[in-house]
Amino acid sequence: MKRYLVILFAFCSLVQAEVIDGKKVFETYCWGCHHQSAEAFGPPFTEIASKRSAQEIQAYVLEPEAMYKAFGYKRTVMSQLKLRDDELEAISKYILSYKGK
Repeated sequence: MKRYLVILFAFCSLVQAEVIDGKKVFETYCWGCHHQSAEAFGPPFTEIASKRSAQEIQAYVLEPEAMYKAFGYKRTVMSQLKLRDDELEAISKYILSYKGK
């Protein structure tokens, strides 16, 4: 029984290690142009979170050139990022965590 608990604990630890952290995705891909609450090259997350849903954020990250007109922007300078689905979900949740801050 003890052996099974050890195996279960080890498996759970491995699964936990695979959880993608939105802050890490931000630091890897977004930090050069965006900051959480201050204006940088791109708008701060507080502004984005107040205007956009998770689906809109994800669509813009995946296809900025296709989405900028739909959002009413005159131009886009954001690069298209090649994020995995879990990274995309993590960054949109992280951005939305700044809603109302």
